[in-house]
This record gives sequence, C-alpha cells and structure tokens, in this order.
Amino acid sequence: MTAIWPILTDRDVLAARGPKEVTDPWRPVTSFIEPERQADGRVLDVVTLFLANRECPFRCVYCDLWKHTLDEPTPRGAVPAQIDAAFAQLPTEKLANANVIKLYNSGNFFDAAAIPPTDWSAIADRVRRFDRIIVENHPLLIDDRAVRFRDLIGKPLELAMGLETVHPDVLPRLNKRMTLADFAKAARFLTANKIAVRAFVLLRPPFLSESEGVEWAIKSVAFASDVGVNCCAVIPTRSGNGVMNQWQADGWFNEPRLRSLEEVAETCLAFQRGRVFADVWDAERFAECQICAAARIERLRMMNLTQTVPPPVPCECRKA
Repeated sequence: MTAIWPILTDRDVLAARGPKEVTDPWRPVTSFIEPERQADGRVLDVVTLFLANRECPFRCVYCDLWKHTLDEPTPRGAVPAQIDAAFAQLPTEKLANANVIKLYNSGNFFDAAAIPPTDWSAIADRVRRFDRIIVENHPLLIDDRAVRFRDLIGKPLELAMGLETVHPDVLPRLNKRMTLADFAKAARFLTANKIAVRAFVLLRPPFLSESEGVEWAIKSVAFASDVGVNCCAVIPTRSGNGVMNQWQADGWFNEPRLRSLEEVAETCLAFQRGRVFADVWDAERFAECQICAAARIERLRMMNLTQTVPPPVPCECRKA
C-alpha cells in the first residue's frame, strides 16, 4: 500500500499554500507566559516568544508556521527589538518571576537568514537573566553553533527539534529531508555538549489510521528517549496549511481524536523516561463529545503539570 502514497517536492508544497499573513519583522508574532513542569519537578513560569523571521528553508508538508514568516532575511537588529517589544507587553510581575524563556521562530535559530549571528550578543544580553533558554532548530543544522551560543549566554541551553515520527514510510514523505539517523546524531551531539533536548512528535501524521497514529506516536517518544531526549511534546497533526487540506480531501489524512492524545500521554508517562507534554492548543477541535471536552482537556493540562495520570473523566461517550 505504501507504494502509492504521494511524495511531494518543495514546489508542490508551495503551490498548495494560500497567502501569508502580513508580518512585521520588528514585532513578535505573539508572546505569552504559562506554567511548565521542569525536569527537577518544579512548575515554573515560562516566557514563550514566537519571533518573526525569514521562513524556514525546509518545506515540511504538515507545517503551517510559514504563515507568519518573512520572505527575505531577517533585518539585523530586528530580533532583539522583538524581544524588547514582547517584554514591554507582557505582565510586569509575571515576567519578573519567570524562570525560563523559549525563543521559538517557526524554523531554525541557527539559520543565519532567520536569526542573524550578529544579533546573538544582543539576544544573549536580553535572555541571560533566565535560568534556562530554549530555542528550536532542524536536526540537520545542529553543529558547533549551538555550543557557541550556549557559551555566549552562559546559562543552560535546550534545543527543541522536530522528530515528527519514526514510521519508516511516513517520515520520508513529510518532506522534512531528515532521517532518524540524522535526528539521533544531532541529539547525541547536543547531549554530549551538555545541551538538553526536547522533541516534537506528531500524533497521527498523514497516511496513518487512528490506531496507527497512536501506536507510532508512542514508538516515536520511545525512540526519542533512547537517543537522549528528556522532554517530548506530542502535537496533534492539523489541517489548514494547503497540502494537508488536499490530503484530507483525498483520504490520505484525518485529524486525530482527543481520546488518542489522552492515550498517548497516558502510555508515555508510564515510561517514566522524561517529561511528556500533550499539546492542548486548540484541542477542542479534536473532541468528539462536547459534554466532556473541557474536562478532558483540563485533565491533559494537569497531566502536563504533574506528569502523573489522573482518573479518566466520566462521560457516557466513553461507553460508545
């Protein structure tokens, strides 16, 4: 069956897209502060900034982050200005008490066209007061640049990388241009240099049934743990970016169910091999029962914060 699954090129992915949003390179796309469980068990406030910058050169079929990116290289000085603007907008007291910061940029922190290296010092000056700094990057762009930035900030650095799936036939069709060996090499390089690693895992990527989506998400989290990842975020695969809409219409893709996200989180937390977070952003869209949806999403939030599995939410829909 896998022989007839489509394989798309960058050109195909770009052709399926709609227009981008107007993005100001001098303002962050968004920013917020939310609690997150740390490796030592504490729950700390984490500042998350979604930076505006040049689009990621990897055209992954499932990605919709391109909608808020630039077509040209990020201007010098723009990223420090975005950090300043975000800090000015966030609640002063919560910002002062936050311990961790994520600089997410819809792509790769160590892509010079996205984050100019000439801005590293200015960025470091702004984030050095935090106990931990988290950035994101494609595994193929992991090298000594990460070590140099770690040394520049003088604080613990964490790299977030997209693993997506370990399914041998699906991963090559996501147009990520990465193998599992590439991911493992990057993760081991980072851990050898005392840089923590978190991984993004997709729940039910294209071409998989609901049960297969659960099975391979669990296998993907296990693989990540095996290569040194100490934190995994499980993200339900969404439509809405062009290719995924087409594949949904063609029967190659369906969004996962909320109960599948629960099952993956419950199973992976039982591994006790690092933190596992269920992505609950816009999770209502995956719920089949609106009576219990809010309570089940809140249960997932508690699982994220406690890294334990509370009793299931009672509802008549569970008997169906």
